[in-house]
Amino acid sequence: MTFFMMKFQYIALLALVSTKNIASAFQTAPSLTNTKTSFVRLNGSSDSNRFEANKDGSPTSSRAEFFRSLTGAGALVLAGLTNGAPLPAFAAGTVTTITDGNLSDLPPDAARSYLQYRAALQISADFYMFELQRKILDIDDWGEVNQLFTQSGARGGQGQPNRIERDFTNPMRILGLSMPPDESEEMRAAQYQFERAMGGMSKATAGVRRDLPVELDPNAVKKAEQGWEEGRVALNKFFAIVNETTGLPNELKPIPPGPYSSEQIKAYGRSPKKYFELMKKTKLCQNRGGPALSQAWGGLMVSGYLQDSCGIPDMEGYFFQE
Repeated sequence: MTFFMMKFQYIALLALVSTKNIASAFQTAPSLTNTKTSFVRLNGSSDSNRFEANKDGSPTSSRAEFFRSLTGAGALVLAGLTNGAPLPAFAAGTVTTITDGNLSDLPPDAARSYLQYRAALQISADFYMFELQRKILDIDDWGEVNQLFTQSGARGGQGQPNRIERDFTNPMRILGLSMPPDESEEMRAAQYQFERAMGGMSKATAGVRRDLPVELDPNAVKKAEQGWEEGRVALNKFFAIVNETTGLPNELKPIPPGPYSSEQIKAYGRSPKKYFELMKKTKLCQNRGGPALSQAWGGLMVSGYLQDSCGIPDMEGYFFQE
């Protein structure tokens, strides 16, 4: 066995052990005892039948399948638990827990899902604000916009979800399914509104690339901008419902209207510098070891090891920016 293969197996083993530690954390947390952990099965389809449910209506899926479905920056939120204990937060803002707001009054799955996905959803909103907004305004960047709607590693229709599904609609769906019926219905409506907006953006930018000259519809830029704006409104609506349901006002930060400017950034209240630093460090970590190790890095992100080896900031600290 070569040294490279031994290194790969060791990293994979660390990821597996850390996954078991996280499972133990869910079982031992005082406020979450005697509850059943459920996750939605993600298969990259766009219809409402992409999940299965228990007889009581709760979504089902193995934890391993859930972890495999998460790749990219949104998965970093899972680094919030290691060895059954929360990682320390370094932000100046107040860190909220299961005892704050209405979280203790919500169904256990709802409180757990919110604490698990809030950082991932805010990172996605940061991307929408700091990156996607600017790419929509530059036709030369539309090739990258197209990639957001393209499945990766598709083999016989079984590829990974595209980035919009992975970082936006899938977390929105999982969180919505865990909430009480009335709130769940409102969140689902906001999610569908967001999906329709992304469909319009995808259609407007389809086939346009910097290295492939095509005849551009005169209204394409306007339609792409409209798709972004409608998506912003839908995402803000979803965040507002979540904030009201959890009793944590303005914890998920809405995206202010454009155009992109220092005034808009100030109104948003989050740091583009911290966001781009996070993206840079995440990409470096994912690229270490070459393509053969790229999948193992996802497991290490879950375990929290990358915070030490790559300098990725604590997710609670990143989420609670002052």
